[in-house]
Amino acid sequence: MIKNPRTRRASAVIMVVLGAVLMLFAPEGWLGALLLIFGVALELVGITLEHKAKSSKRH
Repeated sequence: MIKNPRTRRASAVIMVVLGAVLMLFAPEGWLGALLLIFGVALELVGITLEHKAKSSKRH
């Protein structure tokens, strides 16, 4: 797990943006469905990391 809050926040933003790009440009068909699922997973991981960065900043 990433301990540094700045690094965690930066990686979270990158994951959220990459997930959004994957979801936006996912083609139709099974490959598009896989890319869409991967994009959603990246967004969830990014949001979780960002949430943890905010909560560790408070302590």
